[in-house]
Amino acid sequence: MNLEVPVLIVGGGGCGLSSSIFLSDLGIDHLLIERHEGTSHLPKGHYQNQRTMEIMRQHGIADLLYEHGTPMKYMSQVHYRSSIGGTKDYEGKNFYELDAFGGGELSERYTTDSPTPSTNLPQLRLEPLLRQVAEERAPGKLLFHHELVEWNQDQEAVTATILNRKTNEKISVRAKYMIAADGGKSVGPKLGVKMEGPTGLVDMVSVYFKADLSKWMGDSPNLITFLPSPEGALCGLVPVGPTWGPQSEEWVLHNGIRPDDPEKFDNDSVIPLLREVLRIPELEPEIVRISHWFIEAVLAEKYRVNRIFLAGDAAHRHPPTTGLGLNTAFQDAHNLTWKLAAVLKGQASEELLDSYEPERRKIGGRNVDWALFSFMNHALLNMGVGLMPGLPKEAQNAALEAYFAQTEQGASIRARAAEVFKTQRIEFQAHNIELGFSYDQGALVAENTEPPEIDPIGSIYHPTTLPGHRLPHAWIEYKNQRISTLDLVEKGGFLLITGPSAKGWNEAAKEISENLGTKIKHVQIGYEGEYADPTGYWENLSEISVYGAILVRPDNHVAWREKSSIENPTEVLGEVMGKILSIRQPSKNTN
Repeated sequence: MNLEVPVLIVGGGGCGLSSSIFLSDLGIDHLLIERHEGTSHLPKGHYQNQRTMEIMRQHGIADLLYEHGTPMKYMSQVHYRSSIGGTKDYEGKNFYELDAFGGGELSERYTTDSPTPSTNLPQLRLEPLLRQVAEERAPGKLLFHHELVEWNQDQEAVTATILNRKTNEKISVRAKYMIAADGGKSVGPKLGVKMEGPTGLVDMVSVYFKADLSKWMGDSPNLITFLPSPEGALCGLVPVGPTWGPQSEEWVLHNGIRPDDPEKFDNDSVIPLLREVLRIPELEPEIVRISHWFIEAVLAEKYRVNRIFLAGDAAHRHPPTTGLGLNTAFQDAHNLTWKLAAVLKGQASEELLDSYEPERRKIGGRNVDWALFSFMNHALLNMGVGLMPGLPKEAQNAALEAYFAQTEQGASIRARAAEVFKTQRIEFQAHNIELGFSYDQGALVAENTEPPEIDPIGSIYHPTTLPGHRLPHAWIEYKNQRISTLDLVEKGGFLLITGPSAKGWNEAAKEISENLGTKIKHVQIGYEGEYADPTGYWENLSEISVYGAILVRPDNHVAWREKSSIENPTEVLGEVMGKILSIRQPSKNTN
């Protein structure tokens, strides 16, 4: 069988499935292949941050994820705890409670900056939902249990041989472009793309199990519980659902071991481990799966090789801290797919695709570094409590007893630990890391303006309309309904926001849109009018005068702005769009 498609997606995980959904919404035919029969059987990544949920909102699937995800009341904190059970005075107590993910005292700031709260949905529950949506929007275009066995590329396309692993039938697929969302398992290594950064940092054992822990967990608002492990370090306990909070039927315990540890973990050894860590000797858990994986912090040396693009884990692999891996993958797909669509529709030259690597590789590197930074900080947390890897059990218990002792020394230990635990807001209150990332080169017209101050802890986000940054969220009124400025950006189209006194931009948007064959939606926001800003919040946020203009890309990032009035808006907008779409001589699209 021979097939021809514009885009071939290799990999049916979160990155590949979201790429399929986005391409379908952009009207681009494609084929997705995945070597496994189904989606993930492991919990894996579970946190979807606000920026990811904004993207899902744009593509009409945020409500589906919220329906199945963790309610904020069960993910508003993380707890550091001596144990879950136990009978001793120092057992079953919290070292520290930290507001997290936009919950608790963070709520006002997070809800001000985005229309979408974060959610929590492990990949074993998330991926089936994404697959369902992807198959609904591209019937017959998702081939699971199909493996990429060989491929080559020329100046015109990528030719791939696909094996149906059930029938052994081979399919030849010729695609103009290929997205490698395969986790870095095949395409990147065969291309010779090196992954740069430290590997084998910690050998992790993840125990996915079923148990009723509600008796010990209480009505807790926390999503993650950190507990001392037999090794002396803190390990993480996370509910997996499908019921959320303390009533969760399923859980996963992530426990680090030394890379040279000779012990092999199986059902017989992990059950005693669970009982010891949780300090519930009578626990009878049902082990679902055990997985071994190494923490690494690596970045692909390049994101593109001719007609093949690396995305998701194929391009960057992170420590799990700060939950940036899967979120970065979704954002890779969001960035790449609108550009592929513009090129394939004849609205942009192929040079537009050159912007994918400098934009996304910068962010991939930043996120890998930040995840490693917050991961290494866990060593401080251990020592803040008085725990260290390799500490004998008796010494661990003595440290816990000293921590909770109602003595002058105990108070000093707790005060010191509180100062240390606060530093982990770099992981659980990383508001600017999640919303404040920006592009300084690529498909945009850079501006010689100082960017907002960057919080070195990554918690404080400063909204800005500076080119390269995400369009800030503000609630405005349209037809007596409240909508977000982010809702104004339509799938595959550009958005031109102008001040209430700006002249000539509506005609400019219509003319340039017609010439280029790409949609440019013009919205004039003022105190009154069709798009109203009755509180003046957007006016203060926009950083432009009443005569200014802001051009926003299909992925919600600002491409260009003009703060004040200009005399020739049509000419200027044409030049700007030409630069963004890499079209030297903009002309009416004839495709």
